[in-house]
Amino acid sequence: MATSQQPVDHRSHFLQEALLVFAKQKALGSRAMGQLDDDQLFARVDAESNSVAIIVKHMHGNMRSRWSDLLTSDGERPDRNRDDEFVSPIERSRTHVMEWWERGWQYVVDALEPLHIPDLDRLVTIRGESLSVTSAVLRQIDHYGQHVGQIVLLAKHLRGSEWKTLSIARGRSAAYLNERRA
Repeated sequence: MATSQQPVDHRSHFLQEALLVFAKQKALGSRAMGQLDDDQLFARVDAESNSVAIIVKHMHGNMRSRWSDLLTSDGERPDRNRDDEFVSPIERSRTHVMEWWERGWQYVVDALEPLHIPDLDRLVTIRGESLSVTSAVLRQIDHYGQHVGQIVLLAKHLRGSEWKTLSIARGRSAAYLNERRA
């Protein structure tokens, strides 16, 4: 016998889901960086590439800029120096990189947790462009997903045969599905 279901109000779940996606992105990046030694955090595969540390430095700068005063100021803060985010940090310290990582994600959480459903339609400004909060959140989910993917790819490359997969191991898809169904 079929049961009737109430229509799902997707807007009421958007903020929770966005926070969940951001938490998953953070966890994935953290697990990838956790496999790197200190030197590998700063390694560049060529002169035009960014190291994991540079990507984290950029993400931190972006997160601070986009999420501080989300509803009241332009998301491209006047004190942000984006170009400097792509310069290798002078202090080559895992501690420093991980502080950027943690503080950056905290800006995201601190901005999103207090929001309510009506805030999703409010307009915010990023680089002079007006966007709804929903659009701004989706924009950042996309942006951070790209950078976390870069971190994972670099970490996998740098670890080579010592890499420990962060998802279903190659050749283990069927076994994974069977275990999930059991």
